[in-house]
Amino acid sequence: MSERSPLPPPPPSRPARALGAVRLSNVTRVTTSPGRQRAAIQSCAEHLGLTLIAEAADLGVSARKSSPFERPSLAPWLQRSAEYDAIVWSHVDRAVRSVVHMSQLIEWGQQHTTTLVFGLPEEEQPLVVPPLAGSEVILRCMGLAHAAEQEARTISARLTSAHEALRATGRYGGGLVPFGYKKTPHPSGVGWCLAPDPETAEVVRTVVNGVHSGLSLVALARTLEDAGIPVPRDRHAQLQGRPTGGRRHGRDFERFRWTGGSLSKILRTPALMGHRVHKGESVRAPDGSPVLIGLPLLTEKEFHALQQVLDARSTGPHPRRRETSLLIGIAHCAGCRGRMYFATRKAYAYGDYVCRASARGTTCTAPAAIRASWLDEYAISRYREVHATAGEVTREQFLKHGVRVTVAKGRSGGGPERLAGPDTSRLTFTIAGLPST
Repeated sequence: MSERSPLPPPPPSRPARALGAVRLSNVTRVTTSPGRQRAAIQSCAEHLGLTLIAEAADLGVSARKSSPFERPSLAPWLQRSAEYDAIVWSHVDRAVRSVVHMSQLIEWGQQHTTTLVFGLPEEEQPLVVPPLAGSEVILRCMGLAHAAEQEARTISARLTSAHEALRATGRYGGGLVPFGYKKTPHPSGVGWCLAPDPETAEVVRTVVNGVHSGLSLVALARTLEDAGIPVPRDRHAQLQGRPTGGRRHGRDFERFRWTGGSLSKILRTPALMGHRVHKGESVRAPDGSPVLIGLPLLTEKEFHALQQVLDARSTGPHPRRRETSLLIGIAHCAGCRGRMYFATRKAYAYGDYVCRASARGTTCTAPAAIRASWLDEYAISRYREVHATAGEVTREQFLKHGVRVTVAKGRSGGGPERLAGPDTSRLTFTIAGLPST
């Protein structure tokens, strides 16, 4: 830019406040990117006379897969825009890798009177996008976002091709190592493959024996939890020399907990037979035989016997789940403040939003549940009232405007009046920056 775009003047009583935003798709022990990003953000802030008051750090978060409004650390800050005057990124691609996401971000900045700042390493001055930015500045942002989007597609295509080649040769291409295994040098001397991990392979065998003896997956998960056995994600972190735990559903954990669902994923994967797995299925060679990536923990006969036991416990087919429920990420349980998720009801045409604290390995003192269609209609109605609109309401609009619906646990029993619709006294509807209703 030949001329710096001015920031809106802050109130006379205080300097302009800024939030620093750091994002990195992949985190390793040797990465220096977060430090370099922070240095660039500090430089931009000093150049513009901004005071950094906080940082939103989303490490291990892809900009291709999530918009700024969906990131664990940044999204809550976007709902609290009154606490700062500007957001500073070290570069455009640390904010977005999509033209659509850039458009949404600029619109958000206009609505919340917040300046967006993007560092430009190749230039002396950062790109400043004030709430009343002119068309020239916005077009430049869109051009940079388009370039970042194209670069992301090129990288994705290159990685896809590389991983296809690795899958075909039975080599380990990175990512979460299947539970029960660890990576080891490939016999050819080139690349990596997998080998049984003595510690967790024995755990797998113990769990399999427990299933055959009639123990439920929930009971087995509690046994592993009580014994302090790390879950697959934490075990992978240990093998990589990284700290366990991390951020999930907006909360930080020192270590993650076992659940029946996490055990089911382990017991259902053909990786237990040493197969190379892609999207849950065994990768096949041209002759139809499975591509092997390591020694088997279970023989083919043992694996299929295990599947028969697990299938026999299944309650049968469920009604088809909706691809994306309207209020995922918006509906929360008042008892534990956790997200509520859509659950089908066997033999019923409708489903519910339910508290899933147990699936997260935690306990809720007052788990909430409510018919999904009722809560959808309630949220849409309240949103239309606030925005004085009769148009279509989407999940993206809810997320963009910081909508949150909190559901308290209802009473059991009741007469026909309970079938007429939701008890709105249980519900709290809020939009970021507006009073709750």
